[in-house]
Amino acid sequence: MTIGQSFDVFGDWFKILFVENEGMAFGMAFGGEVGKFLLTSFRIILVIALIYYIVKLLKRSDVKMGVIVGFSLIMVGALGNIIDSFFYGVLFSESTYTSVAQFLPEGGGYAPLFHGKVVDMLYFPLIDTTFPEWIPFIGGKAFRFFQPIFNIADSCITCGAFYLLLFQSKFFMQDKKEKEVE
Repeated sequence: MTIGQSFDVFGDWFKILFVENEGMAFGMAFGGEVGKFLLTSFRIILVIALIYYIVKLLKRSDVKMGVIVGFSLIMVGALGNIIDSFFYGVLFSESTYTSVAQFLPEGGGYAPLFHGKVVDMLYFPLIDTTFPEWIPFIGGKAFRFFQPIFNIADSCITCGAFYLLLFQSKFFMQDKKEKEVE
């Protein structure tokens, strides 16, 4: 697909829309080439720390499987984004609005290791409307609910974090109380 190319999956509510993300959530960039390298390095350290923590949790008898699932979702999502940013620029030519990226192009990819972009493609513009004219300041302006374009790795991170916050917060409170007693 070319950048910006899309097709409908479920009417106007779910689309596959091809974009390349510089590396952070919602397309935010982080300090150019050095920032991109630091972001990828941070992700690698985070995944290593999560693997260590998950292994540590697996050895405990008082940990519910839900806690492990939540942390595993976050770890797998981070790993997916690492793979994209680590290898995508090496394996593919640069995508443009008029040409599709080529796999293993002659002369190499568009970026060195650690500097590739992350592919995002899931787009859910659930509400696409215009504010009524009678609303002060914003009347007549376009309104689109849920504009972020993301990938499955981002979904894993988000779902894992929300799952831990909503359904496993007792674990963190219990863990905190145990440390205070020690």
